[in-house]
Amino acid sequence: MKLRLAAALALALGAAAFGVFLTAMGEGPLVPPAARHLREMKNRITSPATLTPFTLPEMAALPRRVPLAEFRAFEERGVSIEGYVQNMLRAGDGDLHLELAAVPRLAADYDTAYVTAEITPLWSRTHPHWTFNDLAPVIRPALGGPAPWPGGTRRVRLSGWLMYDWQHDEPYGRHRTRRTAPRLTGWEIHPVTRIEAWDDSLRRFVDVTP
Repeated sequence: MKLRLAAALALALGAAAFGVFLTAMGEGPLVPPAARHLREMKNRITSPATLTPFTLPEMAALPRRVPLAEFRAFEERGVSIEGYVQNMLRAGDGDLHLELAAVPRLAADYDTAYVTAEITPLWSRTHPHWTFNDLAPVIRPALGGPAPWPGGTRRVRLSGWLMYDWQHDEPYGRHRTRRTAPRLTGWEIHPVTRIEAWDDSLRRFVDVTP
C-alpha cells in the first residue's frame, strides 16, 4: 500500500513539474494567450520577405505595455539594426543573447542601454557557424569571449523579426549607476535571421558565414 501511495505521489509530482515546465516554455493547455503567442514568435523559422532599417530610438518608440491585439501587427515586420555588440552570452533557454548598442563600448566604459537580439537554437542548427565560439572573434563583443579584441568591438548589422518580449520590458534609465545598463525596450530582434559584419577593406557589410 505504501509503495502504491509513493508511486502515485511521485507520478503526481512529476506531472505537476512537467506542467510548470510547459507553462514556463509557453506551451501547454494552461498557458495564457500572450505567453503562447510569445513562444510562437520565438520559434519562427522563416526569414522576413523585406527588411526595414531601424535605429535603437525607433525600437524604443514602439508601443509598450499594451494588449496583445495592439502589438502583434508590428511583429509581422522584419528589421535591420546597425550597432556594436557590447555583450554576448548563452541564455538559459538555449538562445544566443546579443546586446546591441549604438556606440562601441571600451574596456573601461560603462554599458549603455541596449536592444536585445536573439539567435535561437532553430536558427543555430541551420547556420552551424552561428555559435558562441565562432561568432565571438567575428563580431568581437565588448563582453564575452577573450575581450578586449585587437581593433575593438566590430560594427555589425543584425536582421530578423520584430518581437515584443513583454516579460523583460524595463524603463530606460533604470540602474544607470551600475556597470551594466538595462534594456532600452522589451522589443527585440527575435529570432535573428541574418548577421553581417563591417569589412574595412571593402567598406561595406558582409554576411557572416552561415
